[in-house]
Amino acid sequence: MHNYGIDIWGDDNFIIEGSLVKVNDGCKPALLSIVKEIRAQGKQGPLLLRFPHLIKKQIKNIFQNFHRAKEELNYQGNFQAVFPLKVNQFPNFIEALTEAGKAYDYGLEAGSKAELLIAMSHIKNSAPITVNGFKDREIVELGFISALMGQDITLTIEGINELETIIEVATEQPNSIPYIGLRIKLHSLGVGVWAKSGGINSKFGLTSTELIKAIALLKKSNLLDKFTMIHFHIGSQITDIGYLKKAIREAGNIYADLVKLGAYNLNTINLGGGLAVEYAQNSESRKVKYSLSEYANDIIFMLDTITKSKKVKAPDILIESGRYAAASHAVLIAPVFELVSEGYLASDLSLKETNPPLIEELNDLYKNIDSRNALEYLHDALDHLNSLLTLFDLGYIDLLDRSNSEVLGHLIIKKSITLLQDQNYKELLHIQNMIQEKYLINFSMFQSMPDFWGLNQHFPIMPLSKLDIKPTRSATLWDITCDSDGEISYDTKNPLFLHSINLKNEEYFLGFFLVGAYQEVLGMNHNLFAHPTEATIKIDNEQYFIENIIESPSILDILDNLNYDTLRIQKTVKDKITSSQLIPDHLRSKTIDSIEIFLGENGYLKTVK
Repeated sequence: MHNYGIDIWGDDNFIIEGSLVKVNDGCKPALLSIVKEIRAQGKQGPLLLRFPHLIKKQIKNIFQNFHRAKEELNYQGNFQAVFPLKVNQFPNFIEALTEAGKAYDYGLEAGSKAELLIAMSHIKNSAPITVNGFKDREIVELGFISALMGQDITLTIEGINELETIIEVATEQPNSIPYIGLRIKLHSLGVGVWAKSGGINSKFGLTSTELIKAIALLKKSNLLDKFTMIHFHIGSQITDIGYLKKAIREAGNIYADLVKLGAYNLNTINLGGGLAVEYAQNSESRKVKYSLSEYANDIIFMLDTITKSKKVKAPDILIESGRYAAASHAVLIAPVFELVSEGYLASDLSLKETNPPLIEELNDLYKNIDSRNALEYLHDALDHLNSLLTLFDLGYIDLLDRSNSEVLGHLIIKKSITLLQDQNYKELLHIQNMIQEKYLINFSMFQSMPDFWGLNQHFPIMPLSKLDIKPTRSATLWDITCDSDGEISYDTKNPLFLHSINLKNEEYFLGFFLVGAYQEVLGMNHNLFAHPTEATIKIDNEQYFIENIIESPSILDILDNLNYDTLRIQKTVKDKITSSQLIPDHLRSKTIDSIEIFLGENGYLKTVK
C-alpha cells in the first residue's frame, strides 16, 4: 500500500482503510463518501471540507501541553493563546474556532478594523483580544470601545506615534482605556521564507531606545499601569526551535529590565506565532525538528530561568500560533477532469504498410517486452524515440511517422514501468520524469493554494481511492487556469505517483491537505475562479453530518463583486441573441434560458456522469 506519507503529516487525523482515505474520528467516514453525497446535490467543481473536531483537537493540544509544562516546572505565570484572524477569517471556520476555544478562553488577534470588529463580536469578555499592526485613530477608538464593553483587549504599539494617539484618546475617554502592549524589535532572526519578520530591520516594533522613550511617555501620561505586555514575532513556520530559544533569551531579558525600569504592571510576554506544521510526505523532506511538547517545555523553562536569575516575577505567556490551529481542519478535494497524455493508446497507431526502420523496431519492442527484458527495452525505446524526433526535425519522416513514434514510445515506457514497478530502480524516477502523466484538475491553484504558487509551499496530496493499488503514473498536476504557473510539476526528490484511470468509466478525486491556514484568505480570483463550494462535516460514533454548505459564487456574483453592472450585461447579451440573424427563431428563447443558467452557476468546469 502506498500511503502518501500520511504517517508523517497526518497526525492521526486521517487513515487509510482498504482502498479509501477515512477521517479518523467517530464512525470514520470515507472522504470519498462525503464528496459523493455533496456532489449528488448537484455541487460540482472543487470542494473545501471543514472538520471542526480538528480545530478543537489543536486548541486542546496547545493548552494541555503548556499546562503540563507549567505543572512540571512549577512555573508561576499563566498561559493564554489567541488566534490571528489574518490566518483565516472565513465565518464557518471562525464560528467553529470560537466555539471550540470557549473552554480555554482562547482569544483572537486582529490586525485591521474589520478584524477587530470580528473579534469584538465573536468571543466572550474573559478571552483576550490583541491588536497588532499599524493603527490610526479610528482603530484606537475601536479598542477603547472594546474596553468599554468590558473586554480584555490589548493594543500593541508598533511605533511611538501610535502611543501618542492612545494618550490623546485616553484624555478624552479616561474611563475605558484598553491595555497597552509594546512590540519589541529583536536582533534575533527566524528561519525560512518568513525570517525577515525578526531582526533589527524588521517592519514592526520598537528599538531599545524607543522602548525607553515609550516608558517615559507612559509615566508622563499616568498610563504606566496600562502597560501590561511586550510582544515579538520572528516569523511563521519556525522549523528549528533554536531560533525561537535565542529570541526568548533576548525578549526575557528585555522584559526583566523593563520591570526594573518601573513597568510595575508588565506581566505578559506575547511570543507571536511560529509553531510549525509538518507538510512533508517523505522522511527525507521533513522540516520540523521539534514537537509541541518540546516547544512548550523550552518556552517555560527558559522564561523561568531568566526571570529567576533576574529576580523578577514570572510573566504570563501568550502565543499566536494560527497555522497550528487552522491548517489541519480543511481539506480541498478536486476531481481529475482529464488525463492530458492518456491519448497514447494502441488504438491510436496508424502504421503504414512500409514504415521507417526505427518505427518497425519500436513496434517489435512493444510486442515482445516482458519482465525479463523490460529495462533493456525501455532504454532502447527512449533512444529510438529521440532519434525519430530528430529525423522529423530534419524532414526525413512525416507527421504520421512522428505520431506513431510517440505512441509506441509511450506505450513501451508505460508497459515497462508496470512490469518493473516492484523493483526499486532509482533510474525509473528519472525516466518517469520524461513521461509524466498530466492530470488536469478542476480547481485553481491561485484561488485554493496560493502559497504553492507564491512561496513554493508544499501541501500533502493524495487520491481518495484506489489506495490498495500501487500507483505507477508519475504525475504532474495542471489546474484549469489559463496560466502556465498553475502547475505542480513532477519532482524526482518528492515524486507524486497516481493511478491510470479511465475517466469515461469512473471519477478520480485528489485531496489536498493542511490547506486551512492562509490559503483561503490569500486566494485570488485568477481567471475569475472564486472560492470553492465549502461544507462543514461533523462526526459522531454512528454517522456524519454535512452542514453549512456554501456554494461557490455564481458568475453573476463574481462579476457583481468586480462592480460590473450585471443587469446591463444580461440585457446586452439577451438583446444580441434576440437580434442575431444566425440564431433560428425557435432557438432564441432556449439560448436566452441557457445563458441565464450559465450566469447562475459557478465558473468551474462541469462534467456529465
